[in-house]
Amino acid sequence: MATFILMLNWTDQGIKTVKDAPKRMQAGRDLAKKLGGEVKQIYLTSGESDLMVIIDAPNGDIVAKAALAIGAQGMARTRMIRAWTEAEALKLISELP
Repeated sequence: MATFILMLNWTDQGIKTVKDAPKRMQAGRDLAKKLGGEVKQIYLTSGESDLMVIIDAPNGDIVAKAALAIGAQGMARTRMIRAWTEAEALKLISELP
């Protein structure tokens, strides 16, 4: 499984209905599972993004589908980042030519 980070920013509509966020978070977990991934953690964040979601999935297509589905609901805009663990990064570096 690969690890991905979704950075989300609430839209005007999303922040106006922020009290519904727990239901939306669960719906996001359910969506990821349905697509073949798993939400590992959800963080409320300060700074450039409102939320950070850590997702494990077999490939980026699954996370892209989840991000598109979330965005289509109109509550948040998403950005997707692929993340490598320290062990994975060390392995990649050790295999450099």
